[in-house]
Amino acid sequence: MSSYLRKFSFTSKLTSSFSISSSSSAELPAEDSKDDAQHHSSNSNPNNNNDEIERTKIKIMRSLLETQDPSAKDADDFMIRRFLRARDLDIEKASALFLKYLNWRREFVPNGTISPSEIPNDIAHNKLFMQGQDKLGRPIVVVFGGRHYQTSLEEFKRYVTFCLDRICARMPSGQEKFVSIADLVHWGYTNSDVRGYLAALSILQDCYPERLGKLFIVNAPSIFMTAWKVVYPFIDSKTKKKIIFVENKKIRSTLLNDIDESQLPEEYGGKLSLVPIQDC
Repeated sequence: MSSYLRKFSFTSKLTSSFSISSSSSAELPAEDSKDDAQHHSSNSNPNNNNDEIERTKIKIMRSLLETQDPSAKDADDFMIRRFLRARDLDIEKASALFLKYLNWRREFVPNGTISPSEIPNDIAHNKLFMQGQDKLGRPIVVVFGGRHYQTSLEEFKRYVTFCLDRICARMPSGQEKFVSIADLVHWGYTNSDVRGYLAALSILQDCYPERLGKLFIVNAPSIFMTAWKVVYPFIDSKTKKKIIFVENKKIRSTLLNDIDESQLPEEYGGKLSLVPIQDC
């Protein structure tokens, strides 16, 4: 892979000479969130240079991926861009992550989707919901940690994949990210599942990169920090910046900064009823 990438070494000369026509690459939308501001420069026209760099790297990466794995042809430019951004636009690292994802998908989801019949125990917990959008148009996902109990690790990994597939399939047009509220009300040691948390984190970061927009952790009891200290070192730096622990007295006001009352779940003083992910 390294020798192949050296052929396409990305330099400033390449940026000016490697043009991408509109027919070969879909027009990519502007950023969907201020959280992604690091992808823009401080020039008077920050989008122009950075968008052109991304388009060029997407085309190079696509060529590399399709040489290594023909199934990469099914990926659109938005997906390739997410993997690139997850690796700070490093083509070699992003390509390695993407090829690993394609292999994982073939082995772990051989039928293309996870059926609810494959995850009966986790479905029965009724712990993850999806309803409404934040002020940036990102769908809202609510998960109740106090309703989670350990099942087999393989079933839980299938459940996480099932949920993420459902969330992504129901993204509004032009949107790539979701916002999550992790509610730890009634969470105790019987709900602690460090192996499950680490498995879910790995799937989110490695197989669905740049999908999480923001994570609010609410109603966290002090004993949760024991599990959090084990998980925290495995969270990548980009994801860490998206996590907010919310004080109990400020839950509603904090959420209202990002979510209109009309879109806020009833549990937090809003107007929307939660819909279980399996019913979305």
